[in-house]
Amino acid sequence: MEYLENWLTKLVGGDTATVLVLHVGIVLVAVVIFNFALHRALVRFEKETRRTASFWDDALVSAALRPVALLAWVVGLAFAGEIVEVKTEIAFLKAIPTIRTIGVIACLAWFSTRFIRNAQEAIIRRKLARGESIDRTTMDAVGQLLRIAVVIVAALVGLQSLGFSISGVLAFGGIGGIAVGFAAKDLLANFFGSLMIYLDRPFAVGDWVRSPEKQIEGTVEEIGWRLTRIRTFDKRPLYVPNSVFASITVENPSRMSNRRINETIGVRYDDIDAVKGIVEDIRAMLRAHPEIDTDQTLIVNLLQFNEFSLDILVYTFTRTTVWVKFHEVKQDVLLKIADIIARHGAEIAYPTRISYSSPLPSARPVEKTGGDIRNM
Repeated sequence: MEYLENWLTKLVGGDTATVLVLHVGIVLVAVVIFNFALHRALVRFEKETRRTASFWDDALVSAALRPVALLAWVVGLAFAGEIVEVKTEIAFLKAIPTIRTIGVIACLAWFSTRFIRNAQEAIIRRKLARGESIDRTTMDAVGQLLRIAVVIVAALVGLQSLGFSISGVLAFGGIGGIAVGFAAKDLLANFFGSLMIYLDRPFAVGDWVRSPEKQIEGTVEEIGWRLTRIRTFDKRPLYVPNSVFASITVENPSRMSNRRINETIGVRYDDIDAVKGIVEDIRAMLRAHPEIDTDQTLIVNLLQFNEFSLDILVYTFTRTTVWVKFHEVKQDVLLKIADIIARHGAEIAYPTRISYSSPLPSARPVEKTGGDIRNM
């Protein structure tokens, strides 16, 4: 750089201000050219890494594109600022080395968080492409924890670079943490509530959940550190603080192994002779049905003598847990039961009322005498 400065001095005839402007301009042009060339090289390298089987190089290069460009500008502008500071001795420019250090730390932290996110998404895509099961909730939790750890480390290193004592900062954080804990107890309760969700995993993103204690029912869309977003069945978003889940019962129908058919079918009292055959045929039909899980409880029996019907209990489980398909299977079962009842010459009962009436008494004969009507 000294050779360049001497050459510029001879070129402009010793004008110090002009030399300084040209010197800084050359540095900035060099930064622009270097940044452009570096970006092109990274883009080409990214295309090459996509052809490889490993996803780590893809995540690494993709994460480096923007932070590396910013890092080049930080270093280049800091170098130009140091040149100006040496020539002019402006006081505030003496902070350029510290600013450069903070900028480098920020770029490294940005690169690290982008790499963690890219690696997380690449792992999920690969497992889905292979048809493997994946716990998206756990992956999100691990990714968020790693990114938070990177930010905390970068902040501590940055404070150290600014001249703060990390031990003093940690000690202050321990004392101030008590006051912050009281002031932000709800925030902390939600944070630890989300941590318990990630550890216990009562539900995951995409699960259908409901609470019998609260008006909460819908599909989980996102589990954050403070709120869980649930999309209700009428498509409204429901935001639930995570601390709520520590004090309520949560039902997760998405994880049921089967769905239950529990129906009571009534036939007429006139068809009591056909009940035994109807029960046996319904039981045989259910055992032969491809969508009925015969490893689960299967009950078909005469349940009770009702007021107007002979009630037959049909209790069984379907193989599917999908809500729409379950109703299709249930419809098929009920229609087949109706066919079985009809084949036995019986009918499904419905409320009836029988009225008994007696004939009206005949009119008594009367006799007319002397203009008076008298009973005979």
